[in-house]
Amino acid sequence: MKPLKAPLEKGSKKLINAWAFYDWANSVYSLVISSAIFPIYYGVLFSEINTIPFFGYEIKNTAVISFVTAFAFVIVAFISPILSGIADYIGNKKKFMKIFVYLGSLSCIGLFWFELETIYLGLFFYFLALIGLWASLVFYNSYLPDIAYPEQQDRASARGFSYGYIGSVILLLVNLTMVMKPDLFGIQGSENEATITAMKYSFISVGIWWALFSQYSFYFLPKSNHEVKVTKDVFWNGYKELKTVWKQLKNLTRLKRFLPAFFLYSMALQTVMLVAAYFGEEEIAWANSSEKTVGLIVSILLIQIVAIFGAILTARASERYGNIPVLIAINLIWVALCIVAYYTRTPLQFYSVAGFVGLVMGGLQSLSRSTYSKMIPDTPDTTSFFSFYDVTEKIGIVIGMICFGLIDHISGSMRNGILFFILFFIFGIFMLLRIPKISVANLES
Repeated sequence: MKPLKAPLEKGSKKLINAWAFYDWANSVYSLVISSAIFPIYYGVLFSEINTIPFFGYEIKNTAVISFVTAFAFVIVAFISPILSGIADYIGNKKKFMKIFVYLGSLSCIGLFWFELETIYLGLFFYFLALIGLWASLVFYNSYLPDIAYPEQQDRASARGFSYGYIGSVILLLVNLTMVMKPDLFGIQGSENEATITAMKYSFISVGIWWALFSQYSFYFLPKSNHEVKVTKDVFWNGYKELKTVWKQLKNLTRLKRFLPAFFLYSMALQTVMLVAAYFGEEEIAWANSSEKTVGLIVSILLIQIVAIFGAILTARASERYGNIPVLIAINLIWVALCIVAYYTRTPLQFYSVAGFVGLVMGGLQSLSRSTYSKMIPDTPDTTSFFSFYDVTEKIGIVIGMICFGLIDHISGSMRNGILFFILFFIFGIFMLLRIPKISVANLES
């Protein structure tokens, strides 16, 4: 009989790298589908008509994406506590993480059939891919306190985001080459047809990449230490655990003050990130469609490359100045960026904003995750606390995307929506100021 693989020790470099490598696997979705190729493809599909019929109403196409995204996050927010409760009870969150990884990756492949003639099927695959990604991240994030000690978590979290940026840039460069030079990949047809086909093949590449590279993380991440059957008695266990977490917040002052701040600024951050490419596609004055395609992808690449250094610099800054002061500083930068973005109209201006967005994008996400990780009490049920964190984030995204979609549809301009989110960054800053300024090393105390 083949001997069982010995589990890696908590805090070991190999285990932390294996955990962080899931960012390498899944971040291609965020880059290629959410940010780069798919928004361009979506814009091409609706180049002649910009509305979608929905229950007798004609809805602006960009607003539809906002609403579909919001609905996906409603589902994720609803099922995450159920799944995390079951995972905690049976002690095997890896099993559930795998389910959603494969759901997401297969749905990305399904986007190959995203056409005007099959728009509702395509939106359904888009919806399922979102659920697959964000539900898998509930379990992935909850592994952080299991694989790294508090003093390691800032750098471990930043390492994950850095791996994600590097991996996603590699695949995007391949996809960019395929879109610009489809003949090199044997893709035939007229220039426009070949370009569209290349974009659809890029969706398939995301699904394969995501599923394939996840296997390294799955191999090394800890397994359950016990196996029991899931019954109806434990089905709602996750909600009971959320209620328990809610009660514990009364005695966890820093955590109680951090979560409202996170809710507010994360609502703005995630919404802006989810709609940024659609903003660039619709609101920037590109010379022609070719310049638009190249320009959007180049700007996304710029964001990703700068974000690698941004996540690392943020982790280093937090070690020197403390997590909360650095989070406040990054939110202030986001306020300035939103104001500048409102007046951005030329490609050069768009590139400049993209560079600064990259610098603070990953840093805010990474530092928020590690700050929360070190604020939670010492408990074996880390999934419950991270489920609470993820539900907070998802509800924020739902509200943000609905607000943005309504503003976009009613006003006819995405600019007004971007300007609206300045308020949430500002409110987030005020809430962060209520948290005692304390060094990173003492956050867990």
